[in-house]
Amino acid sequence: MADRTAVRIAGEALPRGELWAAAAAVADEVSGARVVAVPGSASLPTVVGMVGCLLGGVTVVPVPADAGPRERAHILTDSKAELWLGEPPAEDGAAGGNGRGLPVVPIDPARRSASTFPEPDPATAAMVMYTSGTTGAPKGVVTSRRAIAACLDALTDAWAWTPDDVLVHGLPLFHIHGLVLGVLGALRVGSPLVHTRRPRPADYAAAAERHGGSLYFGVPTVWSRVCDDPAAAATLGRARLLVSGSAPLPVPVARRLHELTGLVPVERYGMTESLITVAVRADGERRPGWVGLPLPTVATRLASIPDATDVAGSAHGAAAPLGPPGGGDVADVPRDGESVGELQVRGATLFDGYLGLAEATAASWTPDGWFRTGDAAVIDPDGWHRIVGRTSVDLIKSGGYRIGAGEVEAALLAHPAITEAAVVGVADADLGQRIVAYVVGDGTAPVDPDAVSTFVAEQLSVHKRPREVRVVDGLPRNAMGKVQKKLLASS
Repeated sequence: MADRTAVRIAGEALPRGELWAAAAAVADEVSGARVVAVPGSASLPTVVGMVGCLLGGVTVVPVPADAGPRERAHILTDSKAELWLGEPPAEDGAAGGNGRGLPVVPIDPARRSASTFPEPDPATAAMVMYTSGTTGAPKGVVTSRRAIAACLDALTDAWAWTPDDVLVHGLPLFHIHGLVLGVLGALRVGSPLVHTRRPRPADYAAAAERHGGSLYFGVPTVWSRVCDDPAAAATLGRARLLVSGSAPLPVPVARRLHELTGLVPVERYGMTESLITVAVRADGERRPGWVGLPLPTVATRLASIPDATDVAGSAHGAAAPLGPPGGGDVADVPRDGESVGELQVRGATLFDGYLGLAEATAASWTPDGWFRTGDAAVIDPDGWHRIVGRTSVDLIKSGGYRIGAGEVEAALLAHPAITEAAVVGVADADLGQRIVAYVVGDGTAPVDPDAVSTFVAEQLSVHKRPREVRVVDGLPRNAMGKVQKKLLASS
C-alpha cells in the first residue's frame, strides 16, 4: 500500500508512503504555528503542504489560486495566518510577498521526515475556507476535523468508494469539491488520485486509458464539455461512477451523458458551511435534476418563506402553499415534490461558525438549531431533494407568484438551439420583478427571443415565461463553474 501511487498531478506523482514522509517534513516546518495559509494551486506542493498542516494539527487556510491582491490580503488578515506555506504570488515579488509580509516557508515535495505526530482532537479546526464573498467580504468558514471525517465517511458509503477506485478530476484545490472530497477523500479511502490540473474532456479520457480512472468528479460545465466530445465521452464509459456537483446539472446534459457513456451521473448537494449533506447513492435510483437523499448523519427540513405563493414546482403550473406569511423558520412546507421552501439542515457535517463573526454565525442558525442554507428546494414524499436555487437570486416574485429560476432554466435548456441559460428577476413597476433570461445559442442559427419565450410558455405556465430573452456569447462563471447571477442582474 505504501508503494502505491497516492497522488498524480500533471505527470508528477508520489507513492502513499512518500507522501506521508513529505507531509511530515512540512509538519516539522510549521510546528508551533496555529494557522497557516497555503496557496491552492493545482500542484503536488499544494497537496503536500495541506496534508502536512493537517498531519501536524495546524489549521490550514486554502487561498484561492485566482485570488487578487485585495481578496488575498483580506483572507490573510482575517484568518490571522502566521505563515505562508509555498511559493509567494508572482505579482507580489520575492520572499514575504503575500500581501501581509508573512514569513514564507517553501514546500519541497522531495524532502522526507520520519517524524510522527499525535492525532489531534477531532473537534479542532481543520480548515478555514472562505466563501465567495457575493454578499460582502468573504467570510471564513471554520470546519472541524470531525465534520470532514463525517462527510467523507458518509460519501464513501454512498458511492461505494474503495481503495480499488482511481479518482480523476481537474477541479480547483481550494474548494470543498476539489480539495476536501477530491484530495482528502481519496487519501482517507486509500484510492489513488489523478488530478488533470484542468478538467478537460481529453485529459479525463486519457486518465481512463492510462491510469484506469473509475470515479470521476466534475461540475456541470465539465460534463457539458464532455458531451461535446463524443470520443472522450465514449472512453469515460469505462468508469464506474460519474459525480456532478457544485451547481445543478441540467437534465439535457445528464441525458446526453447517458446516451454517450451509458452512465447516469450521480448528483450531490452541499455548501462550504455544511460540506455535503444530500447525495445520490451509487446503488440507488438516478433522477436527473434531483440531488438525492440526506446522508445518514444529516437531517433536513423545509421552512416557509414569507410572503409568497409557490408556483414553481409543477410543469403544469399547479400552485401549492408555502406556509403562513412571516413563518420563516416554521418547518411546515409539505414534502410533496412541488412546494418550495428554504432548505435547513443539521448534523455531523456542519461548520463551527464564521471566523470572528458571532452575529453572522448566530443569524445563520434557527433558534432550534438548524442551519439556514439560503437555498430554496423541494422534497418529495420519498425524501428526494431538488434544489431550486438561492433564495436571494433564484426565487423570483412576479405578479404575486414565486417562480423558481431553476425550473425556467431547465425549460430553456430543452430548446434545441440553446446551450446555456440563466434566469434572474429584474425590478418591474407592474410585476414587482420580471423574468429575464440570458441564453447562449449553439451557433447553428440566430436565437429568436420571442420564439424562446413562447417555447417556455408552452412547457410551463404562461406566467413563468421570460418577459425578456437576452442572447449573449457566454455566462459569467466562477472557478467552480457556477453562474454569477449577481453580475447578470446588475448588467
